[in-house]
Amino acid sequence: MPFPEEAKVVAVADQVSCDLNGEAAILHLGSGVYYGLDRTGAWIWESIQVPRTVAEIRAGLVARYDVEPERAARDLDALLADLAREGLVEIRNEPTA
Repeated sequence: MPFPEEAKVVAVADQVSCDLNGEAAILHLGSGVYYGLDRTGAWIWESIQVPRTVAEIRAGLVARYDVEPERAARDLDALLADLAREGLVEIRNEPTA
């Protein structure tokens, strides 16, 4: 199920991460499990260190990479679902004004 465009995404505080030659290594402090992200995932990870809407992240993907908006939306939803399942991000469905 796609995340609403207005939903806010942010990395949780209970993690540390670092850049590994353009890729990202993330340690979830609560579970002690490490995660790795490729270059595109690392760019998304860096961008969600502050709250961003799903629409903002998707627009950034389309602008930065040569990708169709529909593909960017599908791939972003899949990554966010994985990160949320592992407890690495918060996704807040905030009502629009």
